[in-house]
Amino acid sequence: MTLVSARRGAVYVSVAATAWGTGGAAGSLLFETGGLGPVGVSLWRYLLGAVFLLALTPRPSTTERRSSAGEGDAGANGGRSGRDHKHARLTWRVLPVGFGMAVYQTAYFVAIAHSGVAVATVVTMGATPVFTALGSRFLLRERLGRVALASLAAALAGLVLLTAETALQARTSSVAGIGFALASAAGYAGVTLFSRRHSDDPRGTAIGGFVVGAVCLAPFALAEGVVPEISLATAALLVYLGAVPTALAYGLYFRALTALNATTVSIISLGEAVGAALLGVLLFGEHLTPLAWSGCVLLLVAVAVLATRPEAG
Repeated sequence: MTLVSARRGAVYVSVAATAWGTGGAAGSLLFETGGLGPVGVSLWRYLLGAVFLLALTPRPSTTERRSSAGEGDAGANGGRSGRDHKHARLTWRVLPVGFGMAVYQTAYFVAIAHSGVAVATVVTMGATPVFTALGSRFLLRERLGRVALASLAAALAGLVLLTAETALQARTSSVAGIGFALASAAGYAGVTLFSRRHSDDPRGTAIGGFVVGAVCLAPFALAEGVVPEISLATAALLVYLGAVPTALAYGLYFRALTALNATTVSIISLGEAVGAALLGVLLFGEHLTPLAWSGCVLLLVAVAVLATRPEAG
């Protein structure tokens, strides 16, 4: 695996967050044009994401396979060859990653059903970096610098400003809805922490995680309806959802975890909320209040500071 610098890792996760910000819009359009429910969209997203990453994964030559087999004993003893490994390898590690992806995706949609989009989003996205920071400190022994702490506080404040008014106007949140949102955040944080701890094969982690996540979601998707209405628009949206907010975004996200600590990646990922809000304005005619715009600016500043100084995390 070719190592990446902290600065390049910050660019990777920034691009991933931008791509994720378009996923909600693509999913919403699929609900309308494709006749799919949330779990069905998630299933197609994971399956197509795995297909795209597999298609882009170079296959080892016969010589490389023989060389890898000869290095097996050295690898078992902790040795590594000097050659970069670019080929994805599926191991047991994809099981907790895939399960965690299925949990946070499903729990988030259930939270929306109980408490509405605004409350589910602010609780899930707000709790995720907090859970990640705690797990990073106590499980991975990663210290959080002053810049990262300040960026985390500013990002959370920006997130609250961006979503507070909509959340207050939403119907009363249920305890169950908030509980599922916290479960979603815990699942997302768990995937981030585990992937940071085992970051030697980001592409294999992404592919295997998609496959395992799809298997976990399949029974629920089949009950909900998994066959989309066939049309050019539906096909285009499915291809886009699988390629950009899934294969590209998660591929870069897992790669970034090889260079940055888990909390830094989690904070920069909050830029997704800004992208989603802007797309809501541009595509769906949604309106942002001055308070929400100020939240966008604050969130972007927090993310930009940490993205330009990732080593300070």
